[in-house]
Amino acid sequence: MAKAKDINELTADELNLRLRDLKQEAFNLRLQKSTGQLENSARIKVVRRETARVLTALNAKKATA
Repeated sequence: MAKAKDINELTADELNLRLRDLKQEAFNLRLQKSTGQLENSARIKVVRRETARVLTALNAKKATA
C-alpha cells in the first residue's frame, strides 16, 4: 500500500498508469470474488482506498495546472 506522500510525488502520467493498474486489479478481484477464488478479501478495500488516493492526487494536480 502506497502512502499519500509517495503518491503525491508522482507525475500525472505515472498517476494515470497507477490508476489503470489499480482498476485492472480491482476488476480481477471482483472476478475472483464472484467465482469463489478470492483468498484475501481485505485486498479489495486496500485497492479501493489507493484508487481514491490516486484520483485525489490527480485532481489536485489538474487544479494547480
